[in-house]
Amino acid sequence: MLVFIDDSGDPGFKLQKGSSPVFIIACVIFDDELEAEKTAVVIKEFRRKLKKSDFFEFKFNKANRKIRLEFLEKVSPFKFRIRAIVFEKTKIKSPELKTSKQSFYNYAIKMVLKNNFGRIKQAKVRLDGHGDRIYKKELIRYLRHELNNREEKIFKKLQFVNSKSNVLVQMADMIAGSIHRKYQINKTDARIYYAVIKKRVEDLWEFF
Repeated sequence: MLVFIDDSGDPGFKLQKGSSPVFIIACVIFDDELEAEKTAVVIKEFRRKLKKSDFFEFKFNKANRKIRLEFLEKVSPFKFRIRAIVFEKTKIKSPELKTSKQSFYNYAIKMVLKNNFGRIKQAKVRLDGHGDRIYKKELIRYLRHELNNREEKIFKKLQFVNSKSNVLVQMADMIAGSIHRKYQINKTDARIYYAVIKKRVEDLWEFF
């Protein structure tokens, strides 16, 4: 089992100064590694069709509507599952989560992986590799403590990868962005991306 994770929005709580009202963590889950490889090939072929270099990175916030829709339509036929969590920040009461971006980010990842109803087991998890080495080690230690025990092991390996060279982490970014846009009701394209991937959504947990 492969799980690719990315986020959309920001983990800050300065809502009056531009922080996003919601924060999303999205997991793209492949139960078959071969299916993941096939999906990656299609994304790379789409990148070539667009005449982009091998270093081009698909990011929801930098793509236009046409590219977003075509990307999602290219990947949606493949067998993968989406599990995501959506935080409305005004509902968060914990002082620690509201004052520490790292704590909130770590908590968000823990929650989306922990509350999986047995649908994520012994997974190889891939996260976008932002943050320094110490932070990465602390996050892995925190998640291992919170998620794995003698009775249950949600992940067997967690790696940070460079999103620029991993198209499936880029896919997680595009899907997280599509879910985020669903909650931006003032946008004219608020619903169109989610409609494409809806059939792949196993769980969308609104942490409101």
